[in-house]
Amino acid sequence: MSLRIHNTLTRATEAFVPIEPGHVRMYVCGITIYDFCHVGHARMVLVFDLVQRWLEVSGWRVTYVRNITDIDDKIIRRALERGIPLRQLTDEMTAAMHQDFGALGVRVPTHEPRATDHVGGMIGLIERLERNGLAYRAPGGDVNYAVRKFPGYGRLSGKSIDQLRVGERVAVLEGKDDPLDFVLWKTAKPDEPVDAKYDSPFGPGRPGWHIECSAMCHALLGERFDIHGGGMDLQFPHHENEIAQSDGAFHLGSGTSFVNVWMHNGLLNVDNEKMSKSVGNFFTIRDVLQRFDGETLRFFMLRAHYRSPFNFSDVGLGDARNALRRLYTALQACAPDAGVAIDWSAPHAARFRAAMDDDFNTPIAMAVMFELAGEANRGHAEAATLLRALGATLGLLQQDATAYLQGGSSVDAAHIEQQIAARAAAKVAKNFSEADRLRDVLAAQGIVLKDSPSGTSWVKA
Repeated sequence: MSLRIHNTLTRATEAFVPIEPGHVRMYVCGITIYDFCHVGHARMVLVFDLVQRWLEVSGWRVTYVRNITDIDDKIIRRALERGIPLRQLTDEMTAAMHQDFGALGVRVPTHEPRATDHVGGMIGLIERLERNGLAYRAPGGDVNYAVRKFPGYGRLSGKSIDQLRVGERVAVLEGKDDPLDFVLWKTAKPDEPVDAKYDSPFGPGRPGWHIECSAMCHALLGERFDIHGGGMDLQFPHHENEIAQSDGAFHLGSGTSFVNVWMHNGLLNVDNEKMSKSVGNFFTIRDVLQRFDGETLRFFMLRAHYRSPFNFSDVGLGDARNALRRLYTALQACAPDAGVAIDWSAPHAARFRAAMDDDFNTPIAMAVMFELAGEANRGHAEAATLLRALGATLGLLQQDATAYLQGGSSVDAAHIEQQIAARAAAKVAKNFSEADRLRDVLAAQGIVLKDSPSGTSWVKA
């Protein structure tokens, strides 16, 4: 195996070797499920869907865990606003998430744990941290993590403990020994709903956000595993705190850590600005799918390198749609066949694989695909077959090409075929002005005709 992955922890691109031969275990921080998923979520899940797919192409068995955070301040607030139980809200939003991710071709992970199903494990982990001298009970009832007692805190973010500042989701509350200390268990507040409270040795309350992921990944992947992923915005404090919790509980003083490789996808901006509801550039996946198909959004996001900052725009989406249509156009003479084996020694396939093995370099891999499309358009059927097979490794190009290119038209297909037949008759009668008129009428309706020796076909503009 020649796969190399950039490890955020070491700041180096390293040869990837799983802990257990033949088996890769990967955990990715999922969605806090109180609203519809946005395009930033889309980028994250598409990146790690790609990683899972390529690991499997490379011959490994993959156990992929992507959690659902279903207990959180925002969830409680939204449920109270709507006057419904927490579970009703999170069930609704989870179903919507699955629908949205499915439209993007994102496969369901091996395990999709909900935080509320692992509260017992979180309590046990907090108790273990208490025994190791890393957790303390604050006067108000919270249980906090004592950051300065954990050696090496800050190595993921690359800063010394004195350089670090409190992250966005780390509240500085009375009772903390240090502003950087973070909450492991939140004591229940009188005005919180009953379904947001859990019994524990620390009193009624609920887990903090960071401890949730530590408990879930260890429950499903063990005390050490291969890859931990998420958006770059999670590097600090969330992932830094996970290291403190998990290594503080299981690996203190051992010289090992609970994760071998940390992967982070680059942040998403909208028209070169940070996405924000307050500035009106916030888009859910559903917003985008009203105007673009799911495969276009997938293609748009995967053709950028996963670690690069990603600029989301209508212009970029439109360009991606046109580029994807060019690939499908090259496949029109190629019947879908998911069973084609790839000869990785073939020149195009070898260059594609080298790109993907180089830290999932999709821009170069897709450049190879466009080279194949050019060959397919020159009549090389084997290039079209390979193009479709390589696309499958990225979750692309698996639809019937003609159906894809004609999809989304508001004009009845039977009517289009009637007009094509009428145009053909006009050509036979040498009534070329009528033939041109019929072509122009269809063009005005968003239908592009393509003449060839075998006849006339059409696609949606």
